[in-house]
Amino acid sequence: MSDPMVPPTPPVRLDALLAREDLGLRRVAGPDDPGTVVHWAHASEMADPYPYLLGGELLLSAGVHIPEGAGAGYFDAYVSRIVAAGGAALGFGVAPVHEAVPEALAEACEMHGLPLLEVPPRTTFSGVARAVWQLMAQARLAELRRVTEAQQSLATAASRPDPVRPVLHQLAQRIGGWAVLYTPDTTELATAGTTPPPKPRQSLADLARVVRPDAAAPTTDSRTTPAAGSRTAAATGSHATPAAGSRAAGAMGVPPLERSREWERVGAAAPGERRRVTPTPGEHRQTTHAPGKHRQAAPTPTSASDTVDGTHLAAYALGTGYVLGAASPQRDPGNHTIASVAAVLLTLLTSQQQSGTTAARSSALVRLLLGSPPQDVAPLLGGERWHVVHARPDGHTAPDPLATSALGTALGSPLVDPAGEVVRVLVPADRPVEPLPGWTLGVSAAAAPPDWPDADTQAARALARARATRAPLFRHGDRPALADLVPSHDADAHARSLLAPIAAAPALTDTLRTWLSLHGSWDRTAVALSVHRNTVRQRIARCAALLEADLDDPDVRMELWFALRRT
Repeated sequence: MSDPMVPPTPPVRLDALLAREDLGLRRVAGPDDPGTVVHWAHASEMADPYPYLLGGELLLSAGVHIPEGAGAGYFDAYVSRIVAAGGAALGFGVAPVHEAVPEALAEACEMHGLPLLEVPPRTTFSGVARAVWQLMAQARLAELRRVTEAQQSLATAASRPDPVRPVLHQLAQRIGGWAVLYTPDTTELATAGTTPPPKPRQSLADLARVVRPDAAAPTTDSRTTPAAGSRTAAATGSHATPAAGSRAAGAMGVPPLERSREWERVGAAAPGERRRVTPTPGEHRQTTHAPGKHRQAAPTPTSASDTVDGTHLAAYALGTGYVLGAASPQRDPGNHTIASVAAVLLTLLTSQQQSGTTAARSSALVRLLLGSPPQDVAPLLGGERWHVVHARPDGHTAPDPLATSALGTALGSPLVDPAGEVVRVLVPADRPVEPLPGWTLGVSAAAAPPDWPDADTQAARALARARATRAPLFRHGDRPALADLVPSHDADAHARSLLAPIAAAPALTDTLRTWLSLHGSWDRTAVALSVHRNTVRQRIARCAALLEADLDDPDVRMELWFALRRT
């Protein structure tokens, strides 16, 4: 039989049908496996039902096809064809044709591992089919509710200050497994959930390489062999989804719900995924090509899946060079959809916001390295005036690359410099800078490229002021000041002369500047400088002694502030 369509229906546990008292079904032979599921019910009296089955059915028969005097050979052939077609179970209706289930049929089902159910005379086949669809409707509703709740939790996680790890945590929690974000070179950047054993973990990394943009390459081996430990294989032991935009892809590139059944004859895959027939033991599938012709390189898939040592693995290309990996104990319906939603969110969170084209930014970098002045390069970046933003995450941890990337995305600029505990960002002046949860920001006045060093100093002081006042954001004022009335060379000379006694001690200069900017507050100055308040007192006292000035005098404070602004 040709490769059939995988049933899109949610699975129904066979035990749930047996538990329905209104049906009165009874298991008479076959394995008592609680994991056995059916995808629909189908009645047929054909002696060979194989051509009419898609797999996963509860096949219902009253035995009309059984000839008189049928022996074990007939029933063995009949059951083997059902198993070969992927049938999940056989329901045999007693009366009016047969008063009991034939013993030879029960023996054949036991031998081939096919569950055999006895359907009592009072139960019609249409009643069994209706019960199956009722259970399917309940499963579909429960799955939709689960997916909806997962989407809401993922969206909430994506709105957090450092969103990547919360999204991974929610994904791992919702699928009951492990989630990992790979860098373009398939290094594990962030993980969440229960780490799988080494073999599935390595296989998931291999899947990540399959979906990377540079993974497509001509295939020279014409023999297809399933990956070790997996029951189905495609694209190096995976089920690969065609590239986005193909008709097989789901709406907006999000594939539909996956099947949860692993098929014996046909590799299970979500609708739109490639399926590969698994060869039986001892069988090899050989692909032949015409002499002189070579197989063309297949397009890189956007997702791939595999099952290794009972762990279901899936990898999703994020379109930004990163890859999302997920490992779960089983293929539950909805896991594929939940992971796809997480992939969409992570694509947005890890994408590089463009204030100009990538080529323009590359050109700007090359020109700077070759000696071009900043004012000549700035137009390539998309603006003439810019804000310098200094950002520091709340708490005591230094920003990592994921948090830095999320900050740049939130501010709408890819020009981000993670400089130690402080992240510096160049933001176009026409783009508003608003407070961000989880960050403390200091924003400079809008400045042209020649004034960027001064703007960097302004942003640093604004950040210190914001941290001292525990404000989420502080902006440097850009209105005309009294100092503008004094010629610059005279102001600089006066500042150097006035501050000469403490010029050799940067700690004293910084402490005095911060203390004056915070109106002489010991506690807020200590917070801004990350020192003890007694240290602040000692440094200010030392400044007063060296400057021979009364720092409680407002005129002295004003003059010192005027001088400090020039340094």
